[in-house]
Amino acid sequence: MLDSTVNELDYHALNAMLNLYDADGQIRFDADRMAARQYFLQHVNQNTVFFHSLDEKLNYLVSEGYYEEAVLDQYSKNFMRQIWDVAYARKFRFPTFLGAFKYYTSYTLKTRDGQRYLERYEDRVVMTALTLARGEEALAMSFMDEMLSGRFQPATPTFLNAGKASRGELISCFLLRLEDNMESIGRGINSALQLSKRGGGVALLLTNIREHGAPIKGIENQSSGVIPVMKLLEDSFSYANQLGARQGAGAVYLNAHHPDIMQFLDTKRENADEKIRIKTLSLGVVIPDITFELAKKNADMYLFSPHDVEKVYGVPFSELSITDNYAEMVDDKRIRKSKVNAREFFQTVAEIQFESGYPYVMFEDTVNRANPIDGRINMSNLCSEILQVNEASTFNDDLSYEHLGTDISCNLGSLNIAKAMDNRDLGQTVTAAIRALTAVSEMSAIDSVPSVRRGNDESRAIGLGQMNLHGFLAREHIHYDSAEAVEFTSVYFAAVAYHAIRTSCDLARENKVTFKDFEKSEYASGAFFEKYTNRDWLPQSDKVKSLFEGMDLPSQDNWASLKADVMQHGLYNRNLQAVPPTGSISYINNSTSSIHPIVSRIEIRKEGKIGRVYYPAAFMANDNLEYYRDAYEIGPEALIDVYAAATEHVDQGLSLTLFFPSDATTRDINRAQIYAWKKGIKTIYYVRLRQEVLEGTEVEGCVSCAL
Repeated sequence: MLDSTVNELDYHALNAMLNLYDADGQIRFDADRMAARQYFLQHVNQNTVFFHSLDEKLNYLVSEGYYEEAVLDQYSKNFMRQIWDVAYARKFRFPTFLGAFKYYTSYTLKTRDGQRYLERYEDRVVMTALTLARGEEALAMSFMDEMLSGRFQPATPTFLNAGKASRGELISCFLLRLEDNMESIGRGINSALQLSKRGGGVALLLTNIREHGAPIKGIENQSSGVIPVMKLLEDSFSYANQLGARQGAGAVYLNAHHPDIMQFLDTKRENADEKIRIKTLSLGVVIPDITFELAKKNADMYLFSPHDVEKVYGVPFSELSITDNYAEMVDDKRIRKSKVNAREFFQTVAEIQFESGYPYVMFEDTVNRANPIDGRINMSNLCSEILQVNEASTFNDDLSYEHLGTDISCNLGSLNIAKAMDNRDLGQTVTAAIRALTAVSEMSAIDSVPSVRRGNDESRAIGLGQMNLHGFLAREHIHYDSAEAVEFTSVYFAAVAYHAIRTSCDLARENKVTFKDFEKSEYASGAFFEKYTNRDWLPQSDKVKSLFEGMDLPSQDNWASLKADVMQHGLYNRNLQAVPPTGSISYINNSTSSIHPIVSRIEIRKEGKIGRVYYPAAFMANDNLEYYRDAYEIGPEALIDVYAAATEHVDQGLSLTLFFPSDATTRDINRAQIYAWKKGIKTIYYVRLRQEVLEGTEVEGCVSCAL
C-alpha cells in the first residue's frame, strides 16, 4: 500500500513509481491508479470548461463551430439527454494514468487555443456514436454501449474526428498503385499529398515501374528506376506535415523479382550514400513462393523487367503470379532479366531488418490463395494488415482519367478481446462493430483522389481488428506460448468471422445490394465456407471450453445456414477483418496492443513535454507476473503459432511484428521468416531486437493507427 507521503506527489511522480519496486519488491500498481485520479484533480478538472446543463453545452459547441450541427439535428432533444444521461451514469474511470493522459492530449475536443478541455471521455464516445448511427436511436445507444464498455473502439481517425465541425477524415490509411508511366507517377504523388494532408498514412506500389537503365521509347539506359520515385515520395510526405502536427507517413512496396530490388533494400542501410538513402519512408517487399523454393535449392533468382513483362503478357507485372509464370519468363528471350542468388537476397533482407526493422514482407502467394475476392492482391499498407484487390487507372496527357481504377482505403476499428469475452454475447458486439465500421465507409468520400473514392464506394471494405489478447490470456492464467492460447485464438477468431459475415449478409439483405462483383467471389460460389462446413471450430480442451462457457459459438450447421444465406443475399462489405498494430486506442482501452505479446511488463513511452510515461500491462498484478513474459522472451515461433491460428479466419492480414533477443543473428531472422511462410502467415510488419526496449527507446507505432 502507498504511504501518506504520496498525497504530496503530482501525477507524473506517482506514475513514475511504477518503475520503482516497494520495500517488499512489489510493483506499485496502486501508485499508477492514484496518478490517474490525481491527473484529474490536479489538471483535467481545473482546465475543463464547465457547463450548467447539456443544452447549454451543446448550444455553445454548435454555435461556436466545434460540433457539427447536422449530426445533432438527426436526434430529438429527449433522446440526446437520454443517451448522455446513460453514458454519464456508467461513471467511467481510466484505470491507468497513460490512458487518461493519452485521451486528453490526443483525442478530446479542446478550445482553439488548445488550453482548455470541452469534452469528457463520455462526450467523445457519445458524439462518435451519434455520428456513426446517422439518426438511428437504437443503433446510437448500441454504439455508445459498446464503446463506453470498452468492447469496441474505432480507430484513431474516427474517434478523433467524429462529430466535429472542423475535422479530418474518418479513415486510417490508403493504398495507391503506380503504373509504368509519368502520368501515373505524377498523379500518384499528388494523391499521396492530398491524402497525407488529411491525416492518413499512404502506401504505394512500385512493382510496375521499369527498372534503372531500362529503355524509354526504344532508347537504351534512359529509365532512372524506382529510387528517384522513392525520393520524391519521401520529400512529399515530409512536406505534407498535417499543419505541423506530425510528418506525413508513407510506405512503398516492391516485388522481390523486380530488377531494382537490391538497390531498393540498400536505401535503408545505415551507411547508404545520401543520394539514395531513404530515412522516413517505410519499405515493403512482396515475396512469392518461388523465391523460397529457389533459396531452398541455393539457386539464382531471376529478376524481370516490368516493361518487358507488360509488353509480353499484356498486363502489368503486379498482375502476374511470378510463381506460376517463372519458368516461362526465364525462357522468354523477349524479357530482359538479371539474377541474384536467392539466399543472398534473403540474407540482405535479414541484414536490413537487423539494422532498421524494415522491410515489411508480404507473402504474395499465401495472400492470394487465401483471397476470396476476384482479382489479385499485390501490396499492403503502412501497417501491413490491409490486403485488398485493386485496379489500375490510366490517364490522358493532361492527367485526367482515361480509365478510373480502384485504390484502397482502410476503415478500421478493434474489439477488446477481454471485454468482448466478458460480455458473453460476442455476436452483439461484432454486429455493432461491423455496422459502425460500415458507417465509416459509407460516410467517407475522398473526392480529391477519385480512385480511392471509387474503390471505397464499390467495396465498402472494412477492417475489424482485435486487441488485448495477451492481457486476456494472462488474466485467465494462460501462457501466451501455450497450446491453450493457440486453441483459444482459433476458436475466437472463427466466431468473429461468423458474426462479421452474418452481419454483412444482413446489411446486403436490408440494402438489397452487394459489393461489386460479389458474384465472382468464393462467397458467391460457396467455396469460401467449405472449411467451416466440413468441421467444427469449437473448443476441445477443458480450459478453453471453460473460457467460452455460456457463449453461443457457431456450429457446422450454423455455418451451413450462413453459407446458404450469403449465396442467396450476398455480402455488403467486400472485406471484413484486418488486425492492425493498435496504438493509442490500446492505452485508452487499458489493453495490450493488438494480438501480440507485451514488449515489457511496464512499458516506457516518451510523451511530448511530459517526458517518460509508464504503462502497466492490462490486468497485471503482483501475483500473476509469470503470465506476462514479454515478446522477446516468448520468441518468434510461439508468436507465429498464435498469429497463424488467427490468420486462418481473417480475410485480410494481421500486423505481425517479430521480436528477437539481443544476441539474435540474421540467420535467426531468416529462420523465423521461413517458419512464418510455412505456417501460412500473410505479412510481417517490423522486426525488433531486444536492445531497443532496454535502452528505453519507444517502439514505433503505425502512424495510421496511433497519434
